Amino acid sequence: MSKPGPISAKPLSILLSDVFTDAYAKQGFAARELVTRWGEIAGERIAAYCEPLKIQWPRPVEGQPQEPATLVLRVEGPMALEIQHSSDVILERVNRFFGWHAVGRLTIRQAPLSRRDRVARPRAPDA
Repeated sequence: MSKPGPISAKPLSILLSDVFTDAYAKQGFAARELVTRWGEIAGERIAAYCEPLKIQWPRPVEGQPQEPATLVLRVEGPMALEIQHSSDVILERVNRFFGWHAVGRLTIRQAPLSRRDRVARPRAPDA
């Protein structure tokens, strides 16, 4: 009887890679790094109040150059006006991340953020 080989567990990220790639592709993201690294790309101050929902690419017209896409951001509450004023900075940072003029404008959707780092409340002092 032969001895079984060592058991090698694969990381969950490798097993679910295709699932996540398909899900992000349906939202217009060619790569999921825009979502997963949003804090680094937009900056922590901006990323605390908004997150990318999807990228909408215009239909290509034969014989015309490809027009830039629209980045749809989910913005939390009253910060929508601040994010709108920071749109030039956000567009510059996103395009710098892509390395070309991929995104030409932002669209804002006001809604609560889906992922939120909860701040742990300090405990009350012991009696």
